[in-house]
Amino acid sequence: MIDYFSLGHPLSGLRSHYALKARRRMFDIFVEVFQPTAQTRVLDLGVTPDDSLPESNFFEQLYPYPNRLTVASIEDASSLEVRFPGVRYVKINGKSLPFAEGEFDIVFCSAVLEHVGNRENQRAFITEALRVGKGFFFTTPHRFFPLEFHTLIPIIHWLPQRWHQAILRALGQTFWAQTENLNLLTSSELVALFPACDVLNVRLIRLFGWPSNILVYGRRHCT
Repeated sequence: MIDYFSLGHPLSGLRSHYALKARRRMFDIFVEVFQPTAQTRVLDLGVTPDDSLPESNFFEQLYPYPNRLTVASIEDASSLEVRFPGVRYVKINGKSLPFAEGEFDIVFCSAVLEHVGNRENQRAFITEALRVGKGFFFTTPHRFFPLEFHTLIPIIHWLPQRWHQAILRALGQTFWAQTENLNLLTSSELVALFPACDVLNVRLIRLFGWPSNILVYGRRHCT
């Protein structure tokens, strides 16, 4: 399992407390916007095999129609089919998705975009996700929140990326110093990754007044 969560860090419990609150709010917004029913086909793109943190796979914990829910990951998250009966797990390669165009009514993707590489890779990931869904709901941490959620190191991620990565390497955080593992976004940078023909809704989740997470959602308008 890839440790995206700094498991064992002394602040991980506090981070989990606030992360779960934020993700419950995201789920409430998702339900408010899309009003899914027992017929709505949903893809959760980027689930984790982790079952140690309360916020892991929060969507599966809260979604009331598991037998209309497909989950996908580059990791082996097949255990989710046991933990959440009715859910279907599909292993993916991180590039192309093994689904038909418009196969799902909604693609839900939380805290994945920052892990797929440079801006070109992020744009390709979004484009492929939009191909298989009629509606979409993406979330990612906001780069300008003072604490970086993966390393649990404050402020240095506000620096230019090359400086941020150099400091991480000096601190022994070589995994997070690689763009393919961590590439944070601001709201404007995230919006710029979507096709211009799509109408986007952008909302922020705030913590202590600071924007902690960006939400972008809508329905496909491109042909």
